[in-house]
Amino acid sequence: MLALAAAIAALGPFALNGTATAAEQAAREKLVIESDGKTHTFDIEVARAPHEKARGLMYRTELKPLTGMLFPYEAAEEVQMWMRNTYIPLDMLFIRADGRIHRIAARTEPMSDKIIGSNGPVTAVLEIGGGEAARLGIKPGDVVKHEHFSGGR
Repeated sequence: MLALAAAIAALGPFALNGTATAAEQAAREKLVIESDGKTHTFDIEVARAPHEKARGLMYRTELKPLTGMLFPYEAAEEVQMWMRNTYIPLDMLFIRADGRIHRIAARTEPMSDKIIGSNGPVTAVLEIGGGEAARLGIKPGDVVKHEHFSGGR
């Protein structure tokens, strides 16, 4: 956690108006979730660099439907997230290497330092708007299609 705090402190000032500037946005890509015969296509930002992962969706005041941020990791590991400086509730989808959703932390509490763990090894976390997983019927076991996961797109 100390390393995460140091990375956040090193970020310096950035937009506090609730939207990310072009320089602040991570790479944008498509991600698909297959759930009960339905396909949901998301327009996502991908936080690959440590400073992008440290910033995440902090300071955003809205997240449009079918958008989000993917936090990929090179190896399967227990991942811990928090909501510090995050103004809106999020659903955190913890995803295994095979692209299956392992766990969903729904409607996480904004501005909280409470640790939200994956409860098992995962290779990515997808953050989407709070309540969106339930609205779309997305659940653990559903398949996420993206180049990061084995099986690709």
